[in-house]
Amino acid sequence: MSAYYHLINREWQADGSSLAHYHPTDHTQGTWNPDDQHMSSATGLLTHELSEFAVQANMRIARISLDILGQIPLDDSTITTRCIRPGRTIELIEAVLSSRGRDCIIARAWRLITQDTSSIAGLEDQQALHQPDELAEWQEMHKWPGGFIKTLRLVSEPERRPGRGMVWMTNNVEMIAGVTTSDLVHILGMVDTANGVVPRAGLGLNDSAWMFPNTDLQIHMHRLPKGRWLGIEAVQQYGTDGIGITSAVLHDVHGPFGRSEQILTIRPLPV
Repeated sequence: MSAYYHLINREWQADGSSLAHYHPTDHTQGTWNPDDQHMSSATGLLTHELSEFAVQANMRIARISLDILGQIPLDDSTITTRCIRPGRTIELIEAVLSSRGRDCIIARAWRLITQDTSSIAGLEDQQALHQPDELAEWQEMHKWPGGFIKTLRLVSEPERRPGRGMVWMTNNVEMIAGVTTSDLVHILGMVDTANGVVPRAGLGLNDSAWMFPNTDLQIHMHRLPKGRWLGIEAVQQYGTDGIGITSAVLHDVHGPFGRSEQILTIRPLPV
């Protein structure tokens, strides 16, 4: 099976931190710049490093916050993972992706203690109207360039429109060659595409002369996702001063499992 990344080697430091060196494949190629990695595949790789670091059986990741410090070169990368706030019930861990001598993404994850709260559980986010196998293929996102988008299989709810709607997606690419991709890594490795699910510009809609990259990605999960399909129920809003937001309810085939937010910088495409 093809993969997004190859692990070159891993080093453990005296302070307990991990340094993992990765080589990206062409499947990670981004949309806005052909020489960059897509934030989605990079998110999946960082999620793998965070989820495998100093695992505690009674805790799980509840939130991952990723800040994009600049372009992510389509080149060898190093991820440094460490614990910055240890605890028995609450823990904060960090993974920093670096390439060509600079930090590109800082990802931080809160791990929280798990316990039985089934007697008071309740959700307000609604179940999706359809399962992915009930929907027609959606090809519009494939108009975007880049190797990562080409790896996706997409289907869409029929009422999807610019600014609001729902799309399901999956892929058959492993995150790391020779390593079985967990459901968490597989699904979170597609969440950043929320920005392209209901675009208000581009893809032949309105004015295609605009770009709207995100500078962050926030993912909150009230439960861990299961399966291989990610449903993104997205809303995209543009302000009047060059800043926008993409917000989404995240689904797997069992129902909603969390939410994501992305802040957007809206600017003209380079001529």
